Amino acid sequence: MALVWVTGNAGVGKSTVCSLLKGRGERAIDADWDGYNQWVDRVTGEVVVDPPYPAPPGWLDGFGWQIGRPKVEALAEESRGTVAYLFGTVENEVQVWDLFDVVVCLVVDDQTLRHRLLTRTTNAFGKHPEELAATLGYNENMESTYRGFGALVLDGTRPVAQIADAILAAGREALPAHPANP
Repeated sequence: MALVWVTGNAGVGKSTVCSLLKGRGERAIDADWDGYNQWVDRVTGEVVVDPPYPAPPGWLDGFGWQIGRPKVEALAEESRGTVAYLFGTVENEVQVWDLFDVVVCLVVDDQTLRHRLLTRTTNAFGKHPEELAATLGYNENMESTYRGFGALVLDGTRPVAQIADAILAAGREALPAHPANP
């Protein structure tokens, strides 16, 4: 089994690549849309059932988009003998990193990121000024941070098929050799 975490800032193309891989028959899961992630109060740990939109000023300071470890553990268990690709961005990913065989981070420049967030039609996150500012702030050190973690960093401005192929290759390389074919 190989479990691949594909991350990167909002707007770098994770959902697009995830959809392409699903279309190719791969086990690709969008953590944002498939129930892995949720808004959580950083102080109490309580899940926010109905988050405000747009986020009022200061709301993002107290609440974070987080992933639940039990769901990732279940995915790892269900994916034995295959490769599964989980796509998402969460602030607590360090709590689940040990479950992944490969981490891939998609990156784009600020101009591309701003354009994608303001013009995308599949997701409203990033259109509100507070969300856009926070996302651009995270983008500043994204590439160097993930390179420091040993992640495979891919240019999210490349054609989607090329990005998908690179992610597939990384996942396949992480599969343990079959005992009959060392």
